[in-house]
Amino acid sequence: MTETFGLYLILTDPVAGYEACAQAAVDCGVRYLQLRMKDASREALMATAQELRKITRGTRTRFIVNDDLDIAMVCDADGIHLGQDDLTIAEARKRWNTPGKIYGLSTHSLQQAAQARDLAADYIGVGPVFPTATKPDADPALGIEETARICTSTPLTTVAIGGIQSDNLSLLIKAGIDNFCVVGAVNHAPDPAAAIQKLQAISKSSGF
Repeated sequence: MTETFGLYLILTDPVAGYEACAQAAVDCGVRYLQLRMKDASREALMATAQELRKITRGTRTRFIVNDDLDIAMVCDADGIHLGQDDLTIAEARKRWNTPGKIYGLSTHSLQQAAQARDLAADYIGVGPVFPTATKPDADPALGIEETARICTSTPLTTVAIGGIQSDNLSLLIKAGIDNFCVVGAVNHAPDPAAAIQKLQAISKSSGF
């Protein structure tokens, strides 16, 4: 069943701090919150994941860990997000044999989006929509039209990602893209709650 929720937030080196951003996400009713700490030590990642799990537990905000299944399992996250070159969803489901967990997958083409259904992903990230500075090794930008085409081609829940900011978000919404992921727009903001609310207001006024 396709899920429509609007904003999906990834936290990576937020200037306001991980805990403050996570609390802002919960307070603003963000549906998905993903922790992505690519260059951190495992000790730092574990400690942050456990703190974010405490903040999100019992709320409507689902806590997702990027890539690291062991961390996701230990902190009892709501799910894990995997890339094309990471552990497969089948392997993750076999190891994390707990009902109700969420498995997301990054996709960058129509073909990968189609394959994701066979891989039993619960949702897919589609992008990058625009060039992005937060992920230097990202695939080439798809653009709004191709992103919308991929998002509407699959029965899976889709989340557009990559270079999405307050000044281009309305273009995505008007193209029929309901769910969108942001990184820099919130992580670079000294007031994460205000940044989140601004994005939510744009999404709502543009037709979400």
